[in-house]
Amino acid sequence: MSKLIIIFVCLILGILLQRVKRLPQNLHFHFNTVILYALLPAVIFLSIPNLTWSKELVPVALVAWIIFMLALIFFSLVGARFKWDKKVVACLILTAGLGNTSFVGFPIIEALLGTEAIKYAVVLDQAGTFLICSTFGVWLALSFSEGDTAKRVILKRVLSFPPFVAIAFSLILTSFDWTASGITKNILELLASLLAPLALISVGLQLKLRDLHGEWKFLTWGLGFKLVLAPMMIFFIYRMLDVPQKIFEVVLLESAMAPMITSSILAASYGLHPKLAGLMVGIGVPLSFLTLSAWYLFL
Repeated sequence: MSKLIIIFVCLILGILLQRVKRLPQNLHFHFNTVILYALLPAVIFLSIPNLTWSKELVPVALVAWIIFMLALIFFSLVGARFKWDKKVVACLILTAGLGNTSFVGFPIIEALLGTEAIKYAVVLDQAGTFLICSTFGVWLALSFSEGDTAKRVILKRVLSFPPFVAIAFSLILTSFDWTASGITKNILELLASLLAPLALISVGLQLKLRDLHGEWKFLTWGLGFKLVLAPMMIFFIYRMLDVPQKIFEVVLLESAMAPMITSSILAASYGLHPKLAGLMVGIGVPLSFLTLSAWYLFL
């Protein structure tokens, strides 16, 4: 419950900081740089080496990948149909295609389904949502923001992007059975603990309710997909797969989580319709509590 309270406190703090004249303009850009270049790699070094695998966990990890691919297809088609700007399409793929499966997801899963269900939520988040954001999410953000830049240049920038480098190194270290310990673990945990609060403050700094007027159409499509259509599709797919009931409950509720904070930061950092990216989180998180309640009652 404390994490859910922090969400609203940090969002409101970010909104209030907009009124402080002494703060530099575009302060959120500096926050986003710290997040992408320091805090996100810290989370990766802590989480990737600690992942444990078994056969039953494969369908759990696949959920995030399925939703992301569906979002890619869905918004590419809808964007082409209505002739949306490509940056709007990219923003919606990133924010509606990736869910807040950890900071919001973990406490909700624990509260509704019990502590035992957390292990499934962790795998879905780390091997699914988080891994996609740090690889294909970065590729998508760079591809749409760089325009006609050569693919090899974009690939070079992806491969040198700190979160991607952190994943590569963490996988290498994992092959040597390395996990963070001692002072290294303490430093990484301190940095990782700052990720969600700083990201939420950054979203709050960009969140202006007056922007709603021009973004309603995109916001409706984005949140409609993330909170209703995506979990509906996962419901039918995983019913056909006949997975254990506990796994089914976790994947359905996690698929219905609000947009991912980190992916909205990624979209905003690369100029992919920052106003919409902020609104997807700022409106999506409180709205998701209502839709999640409906999905839980449905279960």
